[in-house]
Amino acid sequence: MSAPGAGGGGSPDGGAGAGTVERLRRYPVKSLLGEELAEVAVTGRGLAGDRSRALLDLSTGRVASAKHPRLWAGLLGYAAAATADGGVEITGPDGRDVGEAELSEALGRTLVLVAERPPGATVERAVPEEVLAHGIAAEVGFTVSELGRAAPDGGFFDYAPLHLITTATLRATGSEAERYRPNLVIRTEGEGFVENAWVGRELAIGPTLRLRVVAPTPRCAVPTLRHGPLPRRPDALRIPAERNRVVPLEGMPALPCAGVYAQVLAAGRIRTGDELRVR
Repeated sequence: MSAPGAGGGGSPDGGAGAGTVERLRRYPVKSLLGEELAEVAVTGRGLAGDRSRALLDLSTGRVASAKHPRLWAGLLGYAAAATADGGVEITGPDGRDVGEAELSEALGRTLVLVAERPPGATVERAVPEEVLAHGIAAEVGFTVSELGRAAPDGGFFDYAPLHLITTATLRATGSEAERYRPNLVIRTEGEGFVENAWVGRELAIGPTLRLRVVAPTPRCAVPTLRHGPLPRRPDALRIPAERNRVVPLEGMPALPCAGVYAQVLAAGRIRTGDELRVR
């Protein structure tokens, strides 16, 4: 793995070694818009209710993901919220409740909402540089990857159960947090991609929650796409590609990264305004 802080600066302690939780975000259905929270329980499976469901493409058996924008960019026009009974509610661009049939018609594929991750569940990820060069409607190369390799069973996580991004990184990219789909936005001092320095470190948040940062987060084409009312923004990927190319995991090439993945060492409850300490 790259040395902490590579590709974007940041002091060795990650910008004074601490920050505060500015925002909490949950995404009950993978690749749909999410919801803002004031507080939430966190277990080994991440934020309660996060990525608890996904849309399965019956024609391929793969999970629908905006990482392949030619097929699935339209998912980011829909929002999901968790309900009190443990279910989810999906609303369309006009605010109406929608179901599988309407989503299938709008996206031109037969979709079913699933709550159990099929064994070996995969997603297609378009080559980000090709999307930048040729546009989201173009036929571009893609890779197929298995979901949740650093997450407990259950849930539809790309890799690990938590994704963090700092306000320093958002300032560096000039982009809104919603584009990067983090669970935690951490207010930090410093400049550049300061959370690179947290890889391999433990984070303490509030009285009991403890996390371990396991890898920088490689960016796909998703941040460049329209997110609800937010217009397309190619610089959301282009700037990390220019300023923060790091090796996320051993054996991988250097990739555009923004934010970090984390696993949960000790469960707890998290609230906006909680202090974060880097150990």
